[in-house]
Amino acid sequence: MPSDVRTKDFVSVLDFEPAELESCLVLASRLKRERHLGAKAPTANALDGAHVAMLFEKPSLRTISTFEIAVRELGGNIITPFPDVALSPREPVIDVARNLERWVRCAVIRTYAHSIVLEFAKAAPRMHVINALTDQEHPCQALADFQTLRETWGSWVGRTLAFIGDGNNVATSLAQAGVMLGVNIHIASPAGYALSDSVIQQASRVARHGAQIRLFRDPADAVKGANAVYTDVWTSMGQEAEATERRKAFAGYQVTMPLMRQAAPGAFFMHCLPAHREEEVTTEVMESSISVVFDQAENRLHAQKALLYTLMAEAPPRG
Repeated sequence: MPSDVRTKDFVSVLDFEPAELESCLVLASRLKRERHLGAKAPTANALDGAHVAMLFEKPSLRTISTFEIAVRELGGNIITPFPDVALSPREPVIDVARNLERWVRCAVIRTYAHSIVLEFAKAAPRMHVINALTDQEHPCQALADFQTLRETWGSWVGRTLAFIGDGNNVATSLAQAGVMLGVNIHIASPAGYALSDSVIQQASRVARHGAQIRLFRDPADAVKGANAVYTDVWTSMGQEAEATERRKAFAGYQVTMPLMRQAAPGAFFMHCLPAHREEEVTTEVMESSISVVFDQAENRLHAQKALLYTLMAEAPPRG
C-alpha cells in the first residue's frame, strides 16, 4: 500500500486515521493538477486492469459518473451488475460479496441500509469495499468537501464550517472528517432532527487541534463566525413520505443571502447536490460568487480517484 493505510475498506470516514485522511486529500489535489496529462499521468495505470464493481441501489449522477471516470483514468475496468440482482432479496448479501470477491478487487456500493456495506466488507476479506452513500454516512462526499475547503482556505485547522439542516448522513461524515482535520463544526437543526449523540461522541474521540462539534437550534447562531455554510435537501431519498412534515419543520432553515451575511467575511456556500432551489437554499445563493457547489461536484472525481489509489495501488506514484 502506498500510504500504509491500515484498512482495506472505506465504509466510514472513521476507517481512516487522521494522517491517512490528510494524505488522501493531498493526493486528490495532486491528481487534479495532473489530470491534463491523460495517459501520461504517473497514475494512469495504477490499477493495472483491476475490475471494480459498481452496485448502485440509490440513483446517482455525480457519484456514479465520477467513480466510473476515476476507475478508468487509473487504468481499471468497471462492471455494473443490476441492483435487482446484486442488492435484492434474491440472494443473501454475504453470498453476493463472496461471488464478487472472486472476480473484482473492489466494490463501490450506494444503498440504503448501512448494514449492507458492513456485511459486504466483512464477508469479502480480499475485496475492497467503498461506501458511496448509505442512509447513515456519506464519506466520499466528505472527501470532496474537505478537498474543496483546503483549496479555498489553504489550511483546515482553526476554521469553522456551519451545516444548516437535517443531522443526516452528509452531516455525519462532515462532522467526522471536520474534527479529524481540525475544523470546528456547527450544526443547526430543528427539534427532532439534530445530529445524534452517538455520532458526536464517536467523532469527538478523533478530534484534533481542539476542534469541536456544536449543535444549535437557530441557524443565525450557527453561522456566526463560520468560514463556510453548508446545507442539504430537507427530504432525502427514501423519506418522500415525510416531505410535507419536513418542509414545515425546516421552514426557518433556508440558506439565504441575509443568512450568509451573518457568517465570517469571505464565507462561501456549499451543497452536496442535488439541490431543491427555493427550498433549503435560494437560487440567489446558489448562483452567487460565494457558491462553490460545482467545485465540490468536480472534486468528487479527484477525491474518489485518490481514494481508489490509496486503497488499491501497489506502488507510490512516480514524480
